[in-house]
Amino acid sequence: METTKKRMSTKTLVLGAVLTALVFLLQMMGSFIRLGPFSISLVLIPIVIGAATCGTKISTWLGLVFGIAVLASGDAGAFLAVNIPGTIITVLAKGILCGLLAGLAYNLLKKCNRYLAVAVSAIVCPVANTGVFLLGCLLFFMDTVSQWAVAANLGGGVGHYIIFGLVGANFLVELGTNIVLSPLVVRLLNIRLKQK
Repeated sequence: METTKKRMSTKTLVLGAVLTALVFLLQMMGSFIRLGPFSISLVLIPIVIGAATCGTKISTWLGLVFGIAVLASGDAGAFLAVNIPGTIITVLAKGILCGLLAGLAYNLLKKCNRYLAVAVSAIVCPVANTGVFLLGCLLFFMDTVSQWAVAANLGGGVGHYIIFGLVGANFLVELGTNIVLSPLVVRLLNIRLKQK
């Protein structure tokens, strides 16, 4: 029994390490996949996979790595130029909460149905990411976002610009890719891990 627990712990650590590298790599390379001024966060998929296969501690860790990678990749450069502490707080908080809330959602539902739990986690993760980003915009960058809205000349004011200029399509793509790919990858991983 102790050997099984140790073996499972080793599997969790190894998978957590692989997912950590994947999060960092996807964020660095994901900077090239852009929708408007922001990149698509494909890194949310390994965070959800971590929540479903490794647990909440690992998924929270993966969220922190995501936040650090966003800061390192330059994706937050426009915001860093305006408010360094506000940017760091927003970026790290959104990453950590993505992982934490995805892990908690998975744990809450896994006894009912594991794949439903993955699907809900795949929804919670981008909602947390976008929600905390919007909250950070409201708390730290409202004047700057207002100026960007005027410069973009989209009409409809700041709220319209935030929804359609900053997060709208990006959020929908992140949500769609998470809902489709996360359950599929978790299912394939579980099949593969059961075979060993």
